[in-house]
Order: sequence, then C-alpha cells, then structure tokens
Amino acid sequence: MAALQRQIVRYDRELEEFQRRDNRFFWIRLSTLAAGGLLTFAAFLWGPDALGWGALALLVAVFSTVVFFHRRLDRARARFQVARRWALSQLGRMELDWERIPPPAALPEPDSQGTTGHPFARDLDLTGEHSLHRLLDTAVSTGGSRRLRDWLLHTDPDPLLIQERQEILLELVPRIGFRSRLALSGSLTAGDPERRWNGEALLDWLQRKVPTGSLPLSLLLLTGMAVLNAALFWLALTTGLPPLWILSLGLYAIVYQTRYLVIGETFSEAQFLSVHLERFRAVLVHLERYPFPAGSRLSRLCACFRQGDQRPSSRLRTIAAIASAASLRNNPIVWITLNALMPWDLFFAYRLERYKLTLVELLPVWLDTWYELEALSSLANFAYLNPDYAFPHLTALDAGGPVLSARAIGHPLIPPGERVCNDFELERLGDVVILTGSNMSGKSTFLRTLGINLCLAYAGGPAAARSLRVIPFRVFTSIQVSDSLSYGISYFYAEVRRLKALLTVLQQGAPGAPGALGYPLFFLIDEIFRGTNNMERQIGSRSYVQALAGGYGAGLISTHDLELVHLEDVITGIRNYHFREEVSGDRMVFDYRLREGPSPTTNALKIMELEGLPVRPPDMPTGQP
Repeated sequence: MAALQRQIVRYDRELEEFQRRDNRFFWIRLSTLAAGGLLTFAAFLWGPDALGWGALALLVAVFSTVVFFHRRLDRARARFQVARRWALSQLGRMELDWERIPPPAALPEPDSQGTTGHPFARDLDLTGEHSLHRLLDTAVSTGGSRRLRDWLLHTDPDPLLIQERQEILLELVPRIGFRSRLALSGSLTAGDPERRWNGEALLDWLQRKVPTGSLPLSLLLLTGMAVLNAALFWLALTTGLPPLWILSLGLYAIVYQTRYLVIGETFSEAQFLSVHLERFRAVLVHLERYPFPAGSRLSRLCACFRQGDQRPSSRLRTIAAIASAASLRNNPIVWITLNALMPWDLFFAYRLERYKLTLVELLPVWLDTWYELEALSSLANFAYLNPDYAFPHLTALDAGGPVLSARAIGHPLIPPGERVCNDFELERLGDVVILTGSNMSGKSTFLRTLGINLCLAYAGGPAAARSLRVIPFRVFTSIQVSDSLSYGISYFYAEVRRLKALLTVLQQGAPGAPGALGYPLFFLIDEIFRGTNNMERQIGSRSYVQALAGGYGAGLISTHDLELVHLEDVITGIRNYHFREEVSGDRMVFDYRLREGPSPTTNALKIMELEGLPVRPPDMPTGQP
C-alpha cells in the first residue's frame, strides 16, 4: 500500500510538470504564429516572391514541428493520467474504497430476481455496485468483464478447468508489468475511463454482408475500360484521332456508377474498422511482442498473436493502407481524378472484402483471447493485492476426509480491519449445520462468506482464507428472498418456492436419479420459514431439515428457532453451531466468532429496549419475562 501511495505522489508531480510544459507550448505556438506571420508578411511586402514563399514554408514547417511535439506531450500526459487512475483504483481495491474503484460494467443482470432464478447470484453480492465482480474486475473491455462475471456465476464447476486457471494465475501474479501494461493499453483503447471498450461492434461488422456481387469481374472490366480510355486519349493527343476517349470515358463512368451504388458504404466501413482497430493496436502489439517464457501456459494462450504474417501488426498495416485510400474521398479533386484514371474505389473495396475474409477468422480469436486474459488478470490482480489469500485445493469426491475444510475464512467484501475469520469444516455429504445466534451476531454474513468464497474458488481465483479444501459442489442459496407485488407473491410463498427449487435440485443431483446433475449440492439457507408463525415454522423446518439430512449435498441453515437445535439428537448428520454476544453496559458487543453447539442467548428484547421500545405490558410485574 505504501508503494502505491508513493507511486501516486510521483504521478502527481509528473502531471504538474506536464501542465507547466503544456502552458509553455501554448505560448510557443502563439509566438511561432505571431513571429512567423510577421516575417512572412514582411517577406512578401518588401522582398521577392520566392523569399515570401520560403518564409511561409518555414512557418508551416516550424509550426507543424511544434504541434507534433505538443501532441506527443498530450499523449504522454494521457498515459500518466491513466496510470494514476490505475494506481488509485488499486488502492481502492485494497482498502475497499468503492469511490476509487471504477464503476461496474453495464451488463445485463443475470436471471436472479425470481424465486426459482439463478441459484445464488442474488444472495452472494456477486454483481452490482458493491459486489465481488466490481472489486475483482480490472477488465477495460465489456467482453472481459462479462467473462469474469460468467465465471463467478457458473453453476457447474469443472475441476480440470479450475486447475488450469490456477496454473495460469500462478504465472500471472508475479508479472506485474505485463498485467499493468495490459490494463493501461486497454484503458487507452477505451478512450473514456468511464466506459468499456466493446468489441461486439467489430464482430457485428464482420458478420454483415455487403452485396458486392461479381466484384472481381467488375474490377477486371473497369480496369480494361480505364486502359482503353488512356489509349484513346493518347492517340487523340498524338495522331489526331477523333476524341473517342470522351465516349469511352462516359461509358466507363456509367458502368462505374452502377457498381458504386453497390459498394458505396465500403469506405465508411473501412474508416470504422480502422478507427476501432487502431484503438485496439496497443493491446494487440503488447500481446504480440511480450517475451513469454517458452512452453509456459501464457505463451500457449497467446500463440494466436504470433503466427507469422497473421500477426496483428501485419494485419493492422493492411487496414491502415485501405483506410488511407478511403481518406482520399475528403479531397474531391484528387478523388475524382484518381477514379477517372482507374477504378480506385472498386479496387480497394475488393481489397477490403478480401481483408474481411482473413479478419473474420482472426479477430474473434484475438478478442476471445484478450477477454480470457483480462478475466485471468483480474483474478491474478486480486491474488497479488491479497497475498494472504490462498488458492483453494479441490479434492475428488471419493478422496475421503472432509468435503469442506476452511481455515481462517473471511468475507472478501468486508474491510481487512473489520473482518473476522473463522475455521469451519463439513465432514461428509449429508451433513446439515443448524446455525443459531442472536440478531446481528453474524449468521447471515457467515453464510455469505462460505458461498462467495466457493464462487471465487470455482472461478479459479484465491479464497479469502488461510486455506480451503473443498470438493466440487453446485451452490444453491436462499438468503435474500423477496415478495413480488406485481405477481401477487407473498414473502412466505416466495420462500416456499425457493426452498422447493433447492430441494428439487438436491434430489436431481443424486447418483441414479433421473437426469442426475453430477456434483453434490452445497446449500445455504438463512432464517428458514421466517414468513409464518412459530408453530408452523417449527413443523415445516423440522420436516425440511430431515429431507436435507443424508442427501446428496451438505450445507448450513440459520434460524432463530432454538427448537431446531434438538434435531442433532434425533437425526444423523445434524450439527449445531452458533454466534453469541455480550451486553456491556448499555450496548451489545459481538465478536463474530463461530462456536460449536446451540446458541445460549437471545437478544431481540434487549435490542428493543436499547432503542427505547416498550418490551413488556404496563401490568406485567418487573422481572417477569
């Protein structure tokens, strides 16, 4: 953190110096124009014309040189501004200062609003303003940001893919320069620091077909007509032949116009492609030239940028040439002259179509690899900023030992100075933990702690724990259930539907079940059946817990209902844990430490009393509960 703060101070000094130099350039440009203008005026007024034109040429040359260096200064300052924003965002990620972390990408929300939608997106703070995705996301492209989010929301873990990502991350974490340069190059690509670069527009353009028809035949025909025009003109000029070239030129123009109506948008497309690829150039060239160790996973991942004449730098030179040809349309005299002499536009339209055939194979691969690297770099950056976090170890289903074992596991969205970490273990499939404790004691936070760290683990990233060993689980949560006025769904009915969906997924996953989903279920249920009365909640909760126990999964259920703790005595696989608090004077103190056994305390009446609410009827004797 201290290194980042020193870096920001250095950037501030550099930017102050850039501002001073920028001010000097303003006066240099103004002085050059004023002095050069007076000199040129005097040369034309009192000297020969040659001297005046020479003075004007000198003025243009000197002023152009000053502008060139001024623009170079502006580009350098822009790079330092991007680097400063990057350093500030890094500091923000370390301190969980959301004001310094770039806003989340504008991505469609996952299907998590319904009672049977995504199994955990809504409950675990994975997306949104103050979310894990925003904390991790260093991608400057929409595609890279979406890929990282998809990894976090993936519902079916792939151990081989997770292992592969971890191995790449181990190569990426120490490569600070590579990751920083990738992010900074990408930021310059995006242009606006508040916006993400969207490569979908390029892919859409590649898929769009221009009705060029028989373009090669038309080009061959018009080239022959252009040669005939030149020959007839030369003969009319040298032999006295009648000016038949006028007729042939008219016919040439008519044929050209019919073809031009078809290719009219081609050059605007070339300009569009050139602008977008030029912004993309810094990223592509960085990935093309970076000296990856031979045989490394990073080298294999980026191999598509190093394939001979298919390298990005070579392809970018081609589109730059086509765009330069297109830019001649801005000079009507030159453009008309060239197209009268030869089918200039038709030739470069043909080249653009040929270029698209090459690019349609290369660009999707380049973009896909860039998106993959951005998502991986986001996870690697998270690991670098949190060196005390551990990469989880995924164990096989039949490896024996606990199905989940966490040491010093904490919530990554709680600032380090406030975060309390706990040890936790689930011995076997079929285990259900009943988690009790008073209000605000930490039950819901602990459920989210386990869930969010499993999502991190299955995305391939490090967990906020000293160690984490876990088998592949499908995750399902019921934490932030809400009612729906528009659909006439009460809170209780919404909770029932959510819990029914959870139980269905649990039963479907069991080996031998129709359509078995493979991996066991890890479930997290907060305040089960809170939407009904005590008697019905107890009956429903006991039956539901009994249905979960011994099933093809494991998980935790938090509750205020202390009657449920007795299930440990009658159902195999039920275990009790709790959080507690202490009353110190007129306030309550929570230590957020997980302890075995049922909760020995409640605090609802105490909280009401501390907030000034009446907690007993007027006719109730003091001391009577």
